[in-house]
Amino acid sequence: MLKVGLTGGIASGKSVVGEMFAGLGACVVQADRIAHDLMLPGQPVYNQVVRHFGGVILNPDLTVNRAKLADAAFGPGDESAGANSAASSGASSRSISRVEELNRIVHPAVIRSQEEWMEEMGSQDPDAVAIVEAALILEAGAAKRFDRLLVVTCNDEQRVVRFAARHKLGLESARREVERRMAAQLPEAEKIKVADYVIDNSGPLGETRGQVHELWERLRAEAKEQSR
Repeated sequence: MLKVGLTGGIASGKSVVGEMFAGLGACVVQADRIAHDLMLPGQPVYNQVVRHFGGVILNPDLTVNRAKLADAAFGPGDESAGANSAASSGASSRSISRVEELNRIVHPAVIRSQEEWMEEMGSQDPDAVAIVEAALILEAGAAKRFDRLLVVTCNDEQRVVRFAARHKLGLESARREVERRMAAQLPEAEKIKVADYVIDNSGPLGETRGQVHELWERLRAEAKEQSR
């Protein structure tokens, strides 16, 4: 079995690329979906997150409100617009610290679940290509858990447009939100430096699909070689 980490910056198209690989026969799981399940009421991670960030992040039915949790971790997106630069810088540092606090709670449990999932895929098919889609593989120090690292890229303006469409935001609001979230991630250039493969998702989907098809053949061959 070949373990592949699929990562990239926000709104780069990781999920689209993951779906393309799944359509070709890869086993694909999203770390975000794992984290969502771990933060359901009654789960240990849920209890820790609520204890740490408070009931303000909860919906009336006591489920976690992802938008409110993001605000608690990253800081409110637009409320600091009128602040002076020194205050804004201080708020940014505090936000990154809160993100790190959230990651320390969630990442270990997500990584354990990913490991269990990959082991299960390997037991079902020794030649499997098991792909974990996760935004923070490098930031979580999990890159060494994979045989190959694949980074999906796009240009900054596309990132903003895609984020705006996904969340039904104006372009300026989307730009601010993208910037505040990317401040908690490694720069894309740093991810590319350590990647085994890069998919450029800047062009039409057909071009991306062509890159995925070509890479899929290589990954399948590597998986078969590794299982020998």
